[in-house]
Amino acid sequence: MATLTLSDIRKSFGATQVLHGIDLDVAEGEMIVVVGASGCGKSTLLRIVAGLETPTSGAVRIGGRDVTALEPADRDIAMVFQNYALYPHMTVFENMAYGLKIRGIAMPEIRRRVADAAEMLEIGALLDRKPRQLSGGQRQRVAMGRAIVREPKLFLFDEPLSNLDAKLRVQMRAEIRRLQKRLGVTSLFVTHDQVEAMTLGDRLVVMHRGRAAQVASPMEVWGQPADTYVAGFIGSPAMNFLSATLAGNGRAAELKAGPTLPFADGTRPGGDGAKITIGVRPEHVLQAETPDALPLAVELVEPLGSETVIHGRLPGGEALVARLPLPASRIGPTLPVLLPPEAWHVFDGEGRRLPAGG
Repeated sequence: MATLTLSDIRKSFGATQVLHGIDLDVAEGEMIVVVGASGCGKSTLLRIVAGLETPTSGAVRIGGRDVTALEPADRDIAMVFQNYALYPHMTVFENMAYGLKIRGIAMPEIRRRVADAAEMLEIGALLDRKPRQLSGGQRQRVAMGRAIVREPKLFLFDEPLSNLDAKLRVQMRAEIRRLQKRLGVTSLFVTHDQVEAMTLGDRLVVMHRGRAAQVASPMEVWGQPADTYVAGFIGSPAMNFLSATLAGNGRAAELKAGPTLPFADGTRPGGDGAKITIGVRPEHVLQAETPDALPLAVELVEPLGSETVIHGRLPGGEALVARLPLPASRIGPTLPVLLPPEAWHVFDGEGRRLPAGG
């Protein structure tokens, strides 16, 4: 095992700056998931750690050793790719053993490592097959086995589940997490899939336009998003954002939808009339036949069995999505809803989280 330290990593391609100073400390045995939309810089960051790209400035340290200028083969890492990257003319055994052979490892040791990895991944019966004879899930297991046998200091995963169907992705997601915990190898996992991020990571790095918008545990990112980008990216359906202004000497929010409601957790900094954004997750919207309920004009109903996702508009025209434990048959053209202040996320005019007590 080893630590990974990234210090002020910056990367430009010509006049275009892709990474704007990434700092990250990864503990031994930790699984860090780098997540973000396409073009946010997450894959470039992974390639810099792997040695496939050179940073414009900054340093990469693995186990305390500066590897910024080293070739990939000299970094003691193993990488699992999206496209498996298996040699089609080699058997499963040969694919898993190849990296060890070129390093000069003795054949008895190679056989031991391959056998151990194959047993761990339940692919022992496939060792004589060629990649074309394997399913997508089996190929991904072989790719993981090839990484495991190297016994590296650091695992790098580059969207390894993107080519699998939904059911197999769930299965392989659990398999990767189980193996990583069992092996205790420090790991960096890149994905655009928020479900993978939430279920796999000890901590998440949420990337946005080449910057780390937030680095925190999955539940902290979900429960205390640093800004509106993180809040809108993590969670499905996405968080609702409603326009409001401060009122009551910072003790309340006047919603564009109409009511002025007090904050449930104290005051917010800024004078009355200051523009703010109220975030409410769809699962926290409540249906209630009460005098203070807001009429939601229903535009689309998505039945999901035990619950229903309702898309509509509040007075004033703002869109709102609610996820309610109601059968679709009980949803009429208008639905009375409550936006409980205890479930609010409050952001300032720049989209940054606005903590209570300011």
